[in-house]
Amino acid sequence: MRAVLLFSLLMLAACGSDTPPPPPEPAPRQATVFDDQLKAIDKAKSVEEIDKKRLEEMDKQIDAQ
Repeated sequence: MRAVLLFSLLMLAACGSDTPPPPPEPAPRQATVFDDQLKAIDKAKSVEEIDKKRLEEMDKQIDAQ
């Protein structure tokens, strides 16, 4: 009985793989109904960053005077 158990464990250990299989590639992104809104939000955020930079430059110019 012990010999059968030992043999079974050795067989299972021999079947193991040292390297895991590579992960599957992610699926391509699909368009959604929110894409237009998300683009608008991204554009608004970029404009906001530009406005902040302009305001900082104007503040520096005012402080310099």
